[in-house]
Amino acid sequence: IPAKSDLSSIRVLGSVGEPINPEAWMWYREVIGGNAGKNGERKENPAPIVDTWWQTETGAQMIAPLPGVTATKPGSAQVPLPGIAVDVVDELGESVPNGHGGFLVIREPWPAMLRGIWGDPERFKETYWSRFETMYFAGDGAKKDEDGDIWLLGRVDDVMNISGHRLSTAEIESALVSHPAVAEAAVVGAADETTGQAVVAFVILRADAVDTGDAIVQELRNHVSKEIGPIAKPKTILVVPELPKTRSGKIMRRLLKDVAEGREVGDATTLADNTVMAQIAQSLKK
Repeated sequence: IPAKSDLSSIRVLGSVGEPINPEAWMWYREVIGGNAGKNGERKENPAPIVDTWWQTETGAQMIAPLPGVTATKPGSAQVPLPGIAVDVVDELGESVPNGHGGFLVIREPWPAMLRGIWGDPERFKETYWSRFETMYFAGDGAKKDEDGDIWLLGRVDDVMNISGHRLSTAEIESALVSHPAVAEAAVVGAADETTGQAVVAFVILRADAVDTGDAIVQELRNHVSKEIGPIAKPKTILVVPELPKTRSGKIMRRLLKDVAEGREVGDATTLADNTVMAQIAQSLKK
């Protein structure tokens, strides 16, 4: 589809929302940022990607690489913008060292930030300032790499506790997508009597991949174990035709969790395609 269009005017690419898989990042840069036109010619220097972290409540981007300044890393939001005091802290509010993960916070106020909730100041404090009394926290997890660059892990609600180990859905999804047979993946934690939570993955296979049933499932489980470690190996992998997404492209994991735990699927009215859950249900009956 991109090859049908003249993309030569593109100078910079943006990404926002959920953490972006490194594989998706590279495709975006090479195919969208590097394609100069319909004749298949390539740009000498593909357009840089500005992968940002921000929220409606922050009023502006908080973390982002700067084109021409920052040496980008596929999948990393990287560094706070000048003047923004972002940190990753542990449960006690202490900064974590490089190579570790925790809660993404903003330590100091800034001009664009949300100042309150109309008519409900207590709710404002409870929602954004109660987890860490002197720091803004709106529910996202992150990790610092060895260089101190920030990698988003998604909502802390999406961080699973597997036998006492904290695992991010984003990390396992990236491991799955790094397999040549997988086009897209979504991971949820399902209640498990033995481990507390169990990893359940929903994957879409690439068009040229062959669904070999149990064989591909076992191959993908072993791939995750190799990429992250045995503790991250999904208990269940379900091959599905599509994933439930909102109109802005965010995966609705609560619906997938309903499927993983055998419950009736909740409200799906905000999906971009409200037939997706029916497609998933039908594929699981085969």
